[in-house]
Order: sequence, then C-alpha cells, then structure tokens
Amino acid sequence: MKNPRSLTDKFFLVIKGLFMGAANKVPGVSGGIVAFVGGFYEEFIYSLQKINAKAFKLLLSGRFKSFYRYTNAQFLSLLILGMLISYFSISKILDYFLEKQELFVWAGFFGMILGSIYYIAKDFSHWGKSTITAGIIGLLVGISISFLSPATENDNLLFIFFCGIISVSGMTLPGLSGSFILILLGNYVLLLVDSVNALYDTFAEVLRGDFSFTDNIKRLKTLKILGVFTAGSAVGLVSLSHLLSYVLKHFKNITTAVIIGFITGSLGVVWPWKRTLYKTDAQGNILFDTNDSPIITNYERYLPDMMIAETYWALFFIILGIFILLALDWYGKNRQENA
Repeated sequence: MKNPRSLTDKFFLVIKGLFMGAANKVPGVSGGIVAFVGGFYEEFIYSLQKINAKAFKLLLSGRFKSFYRYTNAQFLSLLILGMLISYFSISKILDYFLEKQELFVWAGFFGMILGSIYYIAKDFSHWGKSTITAGIIGLLVGISISFLSPATENDNLLFIFFCGIISVSGMTLPGLSGSFILILLGNYVLLLVDSVNALYDTFAEVLRGDFSFTDNIKRLKTLKILGVFTAGSAVGLVSLSHLLSYVLKHFKNITTAVIIGFITGSLGVVWPWKRTLYKTDAQGNILFDTNDSPIITNYERYLPDMMIAETYWALFFIILGIFILLALDWYGKNRQENA
C-alpha cells in the first residue's frame, strides 16, 4: 500500500495541474509533456484507466471509499483542481501575453520543449533497431502535423464531440498538442476561447445574482457546445488512457522512443519566429468567423534577424525555458535522494 501523500505532495499536485492546464491551452504545447517531465505520467494514465465498469459498480453500490481508493481519486481530483484553476487564471494571463508579447511566450515554450526532449532522452538507453525505427516514425509524424493547414470552423454538435475526443490527446500523449489539433480542425477559437470565456462570464454573472444569460440565445448555444465538447473530452480521456496503459505495459521502450521522436518533430509548431496567416477575400481583407475572430489559414516560419535586440531577448527566454526543465529535473532527483 502506498504511503499517504503529505500536504506538500498535495500542494505540488495542484501546481502540476496548473501547469498541465496552461500547457493544454497553448497551441503547440502538450500537457502530456508536463506529466512526463513531472514524473507522474504513468500514474496519471493508470489512474484514468481505473475509471471503468468496476469503478461504476462501486459507485452505484454506494461503496464510496472503495471507489475513491480504486480510482486513485485523490491524485486525479487534485490534478483536475489545478487544471480548473489554471483555465480561469493562468490561461487568462497567457492569453494576454500571447497577444502582447507573442514571440517571447513562444520562445519560452520552445525552450521548455527542448529541455523536455533532453529530460526524456538522457536516461533512455534502449536504442536499437526497433526503437530507432519507432523514433523516426514519431519524428516524421510530428513534422507532418506541424505543417498541416487548418480547416474552417464547424459547430455541428457531433463534430464538437469528436473534437473533444481528439483534443484531449494533448493531456495523454506527450508532444501532441490538443490545442494545435483544434486549430487544424478549425475550432480552437470556438472551443478554447469563446466557450471558456462564456462559462467564465456566466459564473461571474451568477455570483452577482444576475441570471440574464438564460435569455441570451448565443450564450446558451456556446455553453451547450462547451458541454458537448467536455463530454467528448471525458470519453476521449478514459478511452485513450486504457489504450495507453496497455501500450506502456507491453511496449514501454518503443512508446518512449515514439514520444521522443514525436516531441522533436513537433518543435516546428512552437518555432517562435513565425507570422500568422489569415484567410482573406479577393480584395485582401481579413475574413472573420461566426465569432468575429480572424480565420487562421497557417503560419509562415522565418529565421530570426540577428541584428535586432528582440531576437536576443527571445533567445534569453529559450534558455530560461530550458533552465526551468533542468530545474525540475534537479528538484526531482533531490526529492528522491531525500525521500
């Protein structure tokens, strides 16, 4: 039986959830990387796997303590608490900085992903014919996804449910950004900006005793879309975790090699020096979707200008991102030695 978690452990689980939530919100960054680097990826996957028929039987029969222990509910609930806090705090701050200092935000994440590649690869000593092949496949898939063109927005509820299943991959698969997948599917703004903001505004109004949103048809439609997306995410999270727990149990080295290759290939998504390309009409005017947001068609990547100070600030943030990952590695080792 595992030792009970200390108050410090519980606090840091919430913090890890905060970082996972923030990472999942940013296109190109994966919450799964946070779990992998944070050293709780396998526990996260195996805990999600426990949400199965046996868990529901325990719940329906009123055996709540057994359900709590069986599903590792304390671990999951603390992580989810951190993610929820993140969506209404850190993600709002990230939105602001992505708008005001986009280059430096991307540079920081680029550095963190570089650091995470080192973190995952440094102790991996199982390179052979099969793992090298797996790593190359992961690399090619990652690069391919980086250069796909986004689709147009689609608010069909069946498609929204599908988006939920697919987008949650960012939490379970290190290197695959759920937010970036939503951009490719055309629904990033609708599902991770407009819907989250609608929920935030609704909560704020309810706390003030204002229930006027019930007469706001557009708000109700957006909240319904968020509900369907959340349901799809829950289904995707549980089903993917069952698949991944099997793969990790039987093909751990090959899976790790694929993840290393995939994360390396996905670096193109978070390359800091890029311009956002928007859809335009024949006159060159930017076109907007139904939510009055400019429609993204792709990104144009370019090499940095080494003659301007901004480039050196971006390089500083890349180094800072790498340093954060190295600090996490040091913290993990130090904690194990003192355990």
